[in-house]
Amino acid sequence: MSPQEAEPIRNEISRVISNTAYQTYERRLLKEVREHEIPSHIAIIMDGNRRFAREFGLQPNEGHIKGKDKLEELMEWCLELGVKILTVYAFSTENVTRTPSEVEYLMNLFEENFRKLGDDERIHKHKIKVTVLGQRDLLPEKVRKAIEYAEGRTAGYDQYFYNIAVAYGSRQEIIQAIKQVAEKVRKGELKVDEIDEKVFSNFLYTADFPDPDLVLRTSGEERVSNFLLWQLAYAELYFTDVYWPGFRKIDFLRAIRTYQLRQRRFGK
Repeated sequence: MSPQEAEPIRNEISRVISNTAYQTYERRLLKEVREHEIPSHIAIIMDGNRRFAREFGLQPNEGHIKGKDKLEELMEWCLELGVKILTVYAFSTENVTRTPSEVEYLMNLFEENFRKLGDDERIHKHKIKVTVLGQRDLLPEKVRKAIEYAEGRTAGYDQYFYNIAVAYGSRQEIIQAIKQVAEKVRKGELKVDEIDEKVFSNFLYTADFPDPDLVLRTSGEERVSNFLLWQLAYAELYFTDVYWPGFRKIDFLRAIRTYQLRQRRFGK
């Protein structure tokens, strides 16, 4: 056998060995994670779709497609571990200023996938309630209707919660809550002395959910980018260099294991 003929065989053997090692490590890490407390609420800043596409010679829209596919995988991982609440940052208020062609593509993707969520067998099998957080008035009517479809079909579910932040900005959320509180005070429905953290939280998009335990961001950026600023006050933060479409189950397990190894004091 010539060296040229042997090369594909060596490559295949190397690939099999690498995959076997990866699967072995993943199983071991999964076992370790399951032996400790699983965070109830995980929030994720899904960053890096476009950079992933550039790195692999793809068009930006192909990066968004792969990011959408990764989100479906993530939902499976959360179900496997029993993570009750998943909140993902899909589209910020700042993202609205991207090129019209990219924004239009994303809006079409959102419309398609919110309708798919409403019909997804996994959603109904596991009783997952879908909620969208954000300024819906910034979204096209077709997207708003698709959101209503997904939320309407899952409104009665309470086993798991899947929150998707679209046209979301935390500063805008807080300002909106302040205005609502001020209006309550103006009408005499709320006294100034009655305003505390709990009362204020009831005016946020996340009023029905506990604050996240773990906030994870992909792509190597170490900032929260106007995401859940009020809610993440005592969350554990985890940053990884991996672009979102390349995020693997092993990366997810590492984030949770890191969370489990930390001691949460909540300022005490």
